[in-house]
Amino acid sequence: MQLTTFTDYALRVLIFAGSKEDQALSTIPEIAAQYGISRNHLVKVVHHLSRVGYLATARGKGGGFRLAKPAAKIRVGDVIRGTETHFDVVPCMDPERKGQCPIEPACVLRRALREATRAFLEVTDRYTLEDLLRPRNRLRALLSVSS
Repeated sequence: MQLTTFTDYALRVLIFAGSKEDQALSTIPEIAAQYGISRNHLVKVVHHLSRVGYLATARGKGGGFRLAKPAAKIRVGDVIRGTETHFDVVPCMDPERKGQCPIEPACVLRRALREATRAFLEVTDRYTLEDLLRPRNRLRALLSVSS
């Protein structure tokens, strides 16, 4: 299983925003510079994260965004579910492709992969953004976060 770049960026944005002290605002240009990723992609990610309630945004000069809720209330599994469009590890897991594989009636692989996906999500549900922020001082140093 591989997560999309969108999900990767969403988690990175949340980690960056959560690493700020006293809910100081983060900006897209500073995150783009620190992670070396596209501003255009980050705009979409931040818009999505604010729309679903993970980020609060402030417009205008001096604007930016911060976490909209405590890091301990943001489960990694929920973020992943909210950013991934599907969890079909192989094409035959897609319900629209039902009946296209000749071994489908006897296939155990699809069931095993569904079980593995559930296990993956169960594990990520046990982690919150607060868990990801435990090495906060080291993260701040690595990301050059000043406040």
